[in-house]
Amino acid sequence: MRVLTRILAGLSLSLALALSAASQSPDESSARARVLALEHAWNQAEAFKDLKALDVLFDNSLVYVDFDGSLLTKAEFLARVKSAHLQQVITEGMNVEVFDNTAIVTGVYRATGLEHGKPVVRRGRFVDTWVFRNSTWVCVAAQATPVSH
Repeated sequence: MRVLTRILAGLSLSLALALSAASQSPDESSARARVLALEHAWNQAEAFKDLKALDVLFDNSLVYVDFDGSLLTKAEFLARVKSAHLQQVITEGMNVEVFDNTAIVTGVYRATGLEHGKPVVRRGRFVDTWVFRNSTWVCVAAQATPVSH
């Protein structure tokens, strides 16, 4: 079952990347769909620690403000993903606003995993900023804010 899940996650990311590169200049409707697909691919890649997939999704200049307030570069975020014991990330209520070649995604996430050997559930709001650059969408900034359960 785990192998099937990994295959589906890989296919999801491949589809998202193919959709992202399908057009030279995004129209608003297709841009929304592409960016939402990339957001879902991000969740899968993070849960499976697929650092190669995440590397493709993020711009090299990524600025990430994590749930604890720490400011991370792309390399630091990938290192955190690699060392984390994340089991699942689920997003809900995502909204995409497109401004020319920039898309802002807002939503709520729930992440489950282990921390110090104990189960942990984090819930928060997020804001991700995507830019259409070199015929593809890349995430240039992301921010997560904890919310009460």
